[in-house]
Amino acid sequence: MLKRLFDIAASLAGLVVLSPVLVVIAVLIKCDSPGPVFFRQERIGRGGVPFRIHKFRTMTVQAPSLGPQITIGNDSRITRIGGFLRHYKLDELPQLLDVLLGSMSIVGPRPEVPKYVALYPADIKQTVLSVRPGITDLASIEYRSESELLGKSSNPEHTYIHEVMPAKLKYCVQYVEQQSLMLDIRIILRTFLAILK
Repeated sequence: MLKRLFDIAASLAGLVVLSPVLVVIAVLIKCDSPGPVFFRQERIGRGGVPFRIHKFRTMTVQAPSLGPQITIGNDSRITRIGGFLRHYKLDELPQLLDVLLGSMSIVGPRPEVPKYVALYPADIKQTVLSVRPGITDLASIEYRSESELLGKSSNPEHTYIHEVMPAKLKYCVQYVEQQSLMLDIRIILRTFLAILK
């Protein structure tokens, strides 16, 4: 209950305070390339329930048909403003709306697409999906340069499935087992520090 109250207060405050920034980003996206401002994609939430995540669009509208669901290195599908938004994680800001609506939390395991969730080991899947997915988590911080890492692989999707995803899931399980409001606050602070670096 305390975590949910924190999520509601933080997401509402974030949406209000950042509203001018969100408007500017929306205008820049529209000026940069044709297509919608938001990118909506199905992710798997708590209890295995699908939901459509809100993100600022950082790729061309044809991106889903031109490549994999993971982003690799200097992906040619990324727009000019998209690269900037991704670098500073500004594309994630609309997820404050998902937090307010109850689909997500400020801190929690990052929500994954159904294709990859289907590959989770059963026990890990049950643990990770027992909580609301989050905007940030330990795995997001440790694998902040995931795209560049995959860009160095000769088979990026294989690397993601067999190396990156298992490592990230360990962080997810660790979070679920140790979760507390103080841990959430520490992860939020670490996220800001990682972005500033």
